[in-house]
This record gives sequence, C-alpha cells and structure tokens, in this order.
Amino acid sequence: MPVRPTAALRLAVNAVNLSTLLGLAVAYVGRARVTVAHEGLFVARGFTLGARTAPAFTVGNVIILRLDDEALARRPRLLVHEARHATQYAWCIGPLFLPLYLAAAGWSWLRARDFASYNVFERLAGLEDGGYPPPPRRRSRPSRR
Repeated sequence: MPVRPTAALRLAVNAVNLSTLLGLAVAYVGRARVTVAHEGLFVARGFTLGARTAPAFTVGNVIILRLDDEALARRPRLLVHEARHATQYAWCIGPLFLPLYLAAAGWSWLRARDFASYNVFERLAGLEDGGYPPPPRRRSRPSRR
C-alpha cells in the first residue's frame, strides 16, 4: 500500500531526529512485539513496563500499546489519535517533544486536575479519539454591576 507524502515525510523526519529509534528501543526494553502498520508507523503490542495509566503512548513513529487486540478493537480511533502524536514528534524535532508534552500535561493538571483536558498536544490529537473526556466546562463568573 503506498504511503501518503505527508506520512512519508513524517517517517523520514522521525527517522532523522532519532525519535523512532528511541521508540523502538523503548518497545524492546518493554518486551513489546513490534509490527509494521500503515503510513510508516510501527505498533508495539504487549508493553510490560511502567504504570498502567495510559493504554497507549507514542515515541516517534512507534505506537506502544498496553491493550490486547480485543480491547483495541473497542477503541478504533485510538491509533488515529496516536498517529497524530507521531506527527507532533516530527513537528517538535523529535525527542524535544517529550519535555514540551510534559510541560503541557503539567499545565493541564494545574487547570483541570487531569493531564489531558488543557494539554495542547492531546487536544490537537483529538481528546475523544484518545478516549479522554471533554474538558470541564468553566463556570461563568457573575457579572459585576
């Protein structure tokens, strides 16, 4: 299957900035099985390290899953969400994405007591596609007269 030019560019940029290599190393250390997916992405299934807070995370062009295939089938948009993170890695010069993402998650935590609602990277990747609830509605302030 041919790869779209934008996906080929993402693949090349994430290869050059070494984030995909980092993602493959993370998958290897976490004993995940890596397969080639569409659009130049890799999917690493069965990741075993770390806290089980996120069902998936992305490093470069590597989508690392803690979900089994049955659980993934119930979340068909999750891989689309994670593919958007792969593009964000390319735009953020690879590994530089990590501190930027952590800063955005910290900002979201300060605003909403969760790591996604006001995290610009999660919002751009699609909160709903990632399985996150919409941001809390802000209460309007009473008008002063």
